[in-house]
Amino acid sequence: MSKFGPTRGELWFRLGFSLFGLGLMGFALLTRGFGGIAWVEVVLIASAFFGGTAVWAARRLWQTRNRP
Repeated sequence: MSKFGPTRGELWFRLGFSLFGLGLMGFALLTRGFGGIAWVEVVLIASAFFGGTAVWAARRLWQTRNRP
């Protein structure tokens, strides 16, 4: 792993936090529904942030799985 990149522990934290955020957003949508056009914007931005972070962290963890 690069000495300037995040540690594996930090990557696991980012992955867990992102999955929690996606789950919480899904729960909010199931219980509250879409309240208007602003909800669409909020959901798209949150999905891009949490989803992108989850994919990035999972990819980095997969690439560094055999390194000490």
